[in-house]
Amino acid sequence: MPLARKLFLSLLLLAVAFLAGYWLRRPESAAKATRRQPLYYYDPMHPAYKSDKPGIAPDCGMQLEPVYADEPLSSGSTLPPGGVRISTEKQQIMGLRTAKVSRAAGSHTVHVLGRVAADETRIDRVTALAEGVVRSVSPYAVGNVVHKDDLLGKYFVSTREMYSAMQNYFVAMSALEQGIQLNSDPAAMDSRQAQIRLAEELLQTYGLTEAQIRELARTRQITRDIEFRAPVTGIVLARNMYRGQRVERGAELFQIADLSHAWVLAELFENESGLLRPGSTARVRYRERTYRASVADAQQFDPASRTLKVRLELENPDLLLRPEMFVDVEFDVREPEGISVPLDAVLDLGPRKAVFVSTGEGVFEPREVTTGTRFGDRVQIVKGLEEGDSVVVSGLFLLDSESRLRLASANAAKAAPKPVDAGAAATSDPVCGMDVDPADAAGKSMYKGKTYYFCSKDCKSKFDQDPARYVGEGHPGMTKEGQP
Repeated sequence: MPLARKLFLSLLLLAVAFLAGYWLRRPESAAKATRRQPLYYYDPMHPAYKSDKPGIAPDCGMQLEPVYADEPLSSGSTLPPGGVRISTEKQQIMGLRTAKVSRAAGSHTVHVLGRVAADETRIDRVTALAEGVVRSVSPYAVGNVVHKDDLLGKYFVSTREMYSAMQNYFVAMSALEQGIQLNSDPAAMDSRQAQIRLAEELLQTYGLTEAQIRELARTRQITRDIEFRAPVTGIVLARNMYRGQRVERGAELFQIADLSHAWVLAELFENESGLLRPGSTARVRYRERTYRASVADAQQFDPASRTLKVRLELENPDLLLRPEMFVDVEFDVREPEGISVPLDAVLDLGPRKAVFVSTGEGVFEPREVTTGTRFGDRVQIVKGLEEGDSVVVSGLFLLDSESRLRLASANAAKAAPKPVDAGAAATSDPVCGMDVDPADAAGKSMYKGKTYYFCSKDCKSKFDQDPARYVGEGHPGMTKEGQP
């Protein structure tokens, strides 16, 4: 074989071997190129403590955590302030779950305490229409149920005009009966019936009831006692009558409320005052009963308690609800369409509220939001989120802790002074990383011809036991002996 051909084949085989080796090693090289290298390791409990090697924190015994530079991700983006990148495996360990933010109309139920009250338009007051002395009183007391026409009491009236009115009534009755017997003309009969009605109305002005007037017409005997009877079926709210009492004209003796239709008075907080409208419905619960009530027009704002007093009306046919009873009131309120998130997704930071948003590739960033109305287990987001964002709803505490540690470490790295030469002054304790003024140092130690200053005797003791453990190349806390 000619020498030139052998040389050509040798060069060709060498080139093929080189290319094969390059392609075989390329994935490993690419992986190494894309593998993230930590800048340093830090103590999670004391972020100021740093080490260029992994290990255990000297003060608390915790595993040192790596800190990476904000190098570009595969998408070309960088980590935002406070943002963290967590692998899928670690997300599963932390129990992180996310949910999409959507825009929808919501509803919630407002629970308040209500107080039963009598319908003021259905309260009857039994009053004395003439002067007299009470002879007898019924046993009905405040809170008792009375029925219409039940006898409440009697009192003696000595008014001469009342006896004259009774006599005129008897005369009118006799005239009517005589006209019927004589078959008088209709005009005369109508006149006599009108006289009877006029006499009955006059007797009612003295307090005689319809039952008493019917008894007078039957017996034709004058009575000296006027009866008080219940005008409606209801509850006795007040009783101001006792035996032997002398009553004046117009004195209120009984107060009876018709509770078949009752009121419920509820109070809403000031920020909830716009949730209800007259005519809207509510549920009133007492024991195992549920009543349907409607919101009345009358509403009053109490500036002392900063509450809106709402009056509800409901039917109470069995009279189970009594005045001054407490009941549970529920209002169903519809919220306008807007963005809302689960309540567990919001971090309460005092004057501020925040959520963690997933931006993809395992990156989570904190975002400040403005919250609105809370309904059920959700809360409205007025500002800070957009429809389609993915927020963290579970594992938020661990994620927030991780974010705070990373943010504190990044701030400490930015604030840390650059490495100084041997002639610079000491600035930090090599054990805990705290800034130390050499003039106010709690102690100092020499190691390999250099001086280290400490913030406390405890740190100096730890350093003296194992100096090599705390000394790093170019550590900012070291200076030459004798230099401040």
